[in-house]
Amino acid sequence: MGQQYVIGVIVANVSGVLSRVSGMFTRRGFNIDSLTVGETESSGFSRITIAFHGDDDMKERILQQLQKLHDVREVEVLDTKDSVIRELLLIKVRNKAEIRQDIMTAVEIFRSKIVDYSPTSLTCELTGETSKIDAFIELLKPFGIMEMCRTGIVAIERGENCLKTVK
Repeated sequence: MGQQYVIGVIVANVSGVLSRVSGMFTRRGFNIDSLTVGETESSGFSRITIAFHGDDDMKERILQQLQKLHDVREVEVLDTKDSVIRELLLIKVRNKAEIRQDIMTAVEIFRSKIVDYSPTSLTCELTGETSKIDAFIELLKPFGIMEMCRTGIVAIERGENCLKTVK
């Protein structure tokens, strides 16, 4: 499976660019673990964060191919030690009197929060590193997960280092 890499890509905020970036992975048989995209501090640009597993050769090929794409402005491999990497989870679990306190304890320990409460379900929100998200999901499985969704990772370098948008 190889090492996990996280790549930040600045692209023009135009129709079809996400399709071209993800299509490049598909055409070459590379699997994407996580892909997130959103507008940057400059409205004309979007930032795509891509996580994938592979070796150094695969990483280099991906970087070269991304840099060749028309609307790609900047590409950088983010060092996981020098970056803040987070993911958001929304998870809905069964709300039963006999397990409610156990769920509340898990929510407190993981610094999660309950964002929706009904007589039959609790929806929790959790932000953190992927390993924290995975551990929270495993802890809640015995209580009956009804539904969940994850954002995929977003990442930004620590300190002064920035993946700049081209003005």
